[in-house]
Amino acid sequence: MKKTVTKVVLNLLCIVICIIIVAPLGWIILNSLKTNQELFKNSLALPGIWKFDNYIKAWKMGLYRYFGNSLLVSSISLAGILSVSSFLAYGLTRFKAKGSSIIFIIVLGGMALSEQIALVPLYKILKALNIYNTYAAVILPYIAFRIPFTVFLMRAYFISIPVELEEAAVVDGYNSFQIFMKIIMPISKPIFASCAIVNLNFVWNEFLFANVFLNNKKIQTIPIGLMTFKGDLKIDYTTTLAGLVIASLPLIILFICMSRQFVRGLTSGAVKG
Repeated sequence: MKKTVTKVVLNLLCIVICIIIVAPLGWIILNSLKTNQELFKNSLALPGIWKFDNYIKAWKMGLYRYFGNSLLVSSISLAGILSVSSFLAYGLTRFKAKGSSIIFIIVLGGMALSEQIALVPLYKILKALNIYNTYAAVILPYIAFRIPFTVFLMRAYFISIPVELEEAAVVDGYNSFQIFMKIIMPISKPIFASCAIVNLNFVWNEFLFANVFLNNKKIQTIPIGLMTFKGDLKIDYTTTLAGLVIASLPLIILFICMSRQFVRGLTSGAVKG
């Protein structure tokens, strides 16, 4: 009887949590299909006329350019984060060189560095390197700031992989790089998926660096681009909401496709790390 009651309570709790999470998204989608007058009159009512052209309007107002910029920046940043972090995490778990523990502590120390604190030094560095107001001005900081947390997750997962697999590969004539590419990576898909989703969520929605380091409208990303929907005297709220829905689609689709791997990767690292 107690197990049944506990199960019912947990199910109800999960339903309530799901409603709390989905409700804001549903509200945004609902009001993105209205006129501004209907939005202010009753934001919870169904639209009188379903304004699907709000999405077309948002796209034509320049969202396509910001969307493309975000795809480019996010793709390069994510590739850099995963590649550098995976090599570093694997090296720290398998190559027991002197000072490897100190290196790991230094890397983890990067998690304590705030973006706001690093803003002014980064601005001066980017200016000195002549890459301010370019894609590299945000890509390089994104990679640098996400490496510590990604290494932390990957290292915990790599530790759980039996060393015997690699020893057998060495007998077959594999070098360290071949072992990593042909053995470690295929069986580490869950942690790669987890790190990809977590880091893409950060890079795709990052506002501070993009706002400070990208002044050229032609290379601005979605978080900054959506601000241009605000005029000096008027804000088209429903079109802005439509833009928010479009901007959220890549992350939603990615999480749906990789949700199982995402959960497996995080739980494996947490339990065995």
